[in-house]
Amino acid sequence: MLFPNRCIGCKACIEACGQNAIKEVNDIVMTKIKECIHCGECVEVCYAEARELAGKVMTVDEVVVEILKDRDFFWQSKGGVTFSGGEPLMQPRFLIELLKEMRRLGIHTAIDTCGFVSKEIMEEVSQLADLFLYDLKQMDSIKHEKYTGVPNRMILENLELLSDLNKEVIIRIPIIPRINDSKEDLEAFRDFIKTLSNVKMVNLLPYHKIGQEKYNRLGKSYRMLEVEEPTNEAMDFSADIIRGCGVNVKIGG
Repeated sequence: MLFPNRCIGCKACIEACGQNAIKEVNDIVMTKIKECIHCGECVEVCYAEARELAGKVMTVDEVVVEILKDRDFFWQSKGGVTFSGGEPLMQPRFLIELLKEMRRLGIHTAIDTCGFVSKEIMEEVSQLADLFLYDLKQMDSIKHEKYTGVPNRMILENLELLSDLNKEVIIRIPIIPRINDSKEDLEAFRDFIKTLSNVKMVNLLPYHKIGQEKYNRLGKSYRMLEVEEPTNEAMDFSADIIRGCGVNVKIGG
């Protein structure tokens, strides 16, 4: 797949790319996504800064140094560090070492996760993290696999594990029209949350299309163009049902 860049036409990136992943098509500089190895050579020669690497390799110590720059704000706001992504538990050993350092330094930690990890990893991380921001997308496992690519059994079991361990959890449910916002879907969320003893709050997150432009820039197809953002009335309807679980429910968050 090819996608255009924001180049101004100097074509230095074409010469710098040892993988021949960059080429000129009809006077437009294009990149072959599958052949790019993200070496950064094209970034180095782009004097117009039209190319950049999003992200870099860092050690645990380097991340800790960055975190400590905001330490004074943590003390003033009584906040801390949230490890998000992507999915932070896809790099469990790195995350665990960071959590150990945060605990040693007395900094509060939160994990923003979809929960699709092994029980062993979740249990180990739970011993170090203070709060979990936990995604729930669909209670019906068949529908969950249809829309996310995986069943939800592991996700629900890990949430039950955190409840058994009495770890503080904020559940985050994206409300997506015609996918998980029916009365039956919402009641299923409510009834499951009722069984948990450790949920501090439920955040209902209205679906939005902000990510569409990112897909375009990556040359990928955005498959939810026909899905509309939920109305305020639809969000209120969802919140009214979820509140039946007996936990504080907030729209947004």
